[in-house]
Amino acid sequence: MRLFVDGIRRLRFDDGTPVTAASAIAPLGDGWLIAQDDATSAAWHRAGSVTPVRLMPPVEGCDRFSEHAGTKHLKPDLEVACPAAVAGDPAVLLLGSGSSARRTSGILVRLGDGVPRATGADLTPLFERVAARLGVPMDQLNLEGAARLGNRMRWFSRGNLATGTPSASVDLPLAALVDAVLGRTAAAAVPVEHPRRYDLGEVGGVGLAITDAVALPDGRVILSTAAEDTPNAVDDGPVMATALALVDDETVVDVARVPELDGTVHKIEGLALRVVEGRTVHLLAVVDDDDPEAPSVELDLRLEL
Repeated sequence: MRLFVDGIRRLRFDDGTPVTAASAIAPLGDGWLIAQDDATSAAWHRAGSVTPVRLMPPVEGCDRFSEHAGTKHLKPDLEVACPAAVAGDPAVLLLGSGSSARRTSGILVRLGDGVPRATGADLTPLFERVAARLGVPMDQLNLEGAARLGNRMRWFSRGNLATGTPSASVDLPLAALVDAVLGRTAAAAVPVEHPRRYDLGEVGGVGLAITDAVALPDGRVILSTAAEDTPNAVDDGPVMATALALVDDETVVDVARVPELDGTVHKIEGLALRVVEGRTVHLLAVVDDDDPEAPSVELDLRLEL
């Protein structure tokens, strides 16, 4: 398996302000919805335009969050963007990472008259069930990515080699999850099934852990992973290397390192499928370099299976 970077762009809104902490990406209408894990808004990236999408009200008066400002503990930390549908119409499901009460939101974004509109809900009981099914304490739960496989969503938890916590996933019926966000069913009633574990290897003694996922038409899944030197599965740390992994159920078929660009290791946190041509997979990725002032990077990736 070989990986190539065919394009790189810095993401800015139409007014020139940076798109920061890009953490997830999914198709929406004629563009892509990009989550920012340090904000209450997302970015809708279409040809020649990037516009903000309000996802939720300010949190204690804040729309952006950072460690420097002392507001990091307030952020919703939206790390998942999964394609979904409501009554047959395309939508995007955004989900928090867990680990704190601020990070257990679910938000559904749909187009109404060509304008993205968001509906949100507190899914804490569901996050608690996922943590229990994975055998992870709630304060160490870090759900970083998800892939849609037909009528199911596979939700992926970042692991940590230092603590012996494997990267893992669970499956949920996507329609039931959408209903929970829309208030049609209780969050605690959404089934949480089929826990899986993934042995992704290591780089320089630092384990590769999952940062996002996307499904291929044949049911296999491509994972973005990072070797992040941190004492647990929640905190940030120096990123030693990043890679894409091809998995078939729990089996890791192959791993390809993401090339450094200008000497920089880019931490891919969002991954979306563009097109599959034979054994060539074209992907769109977004990068969170953990710099609140720098515009996030968008990458065109080509994976030869």
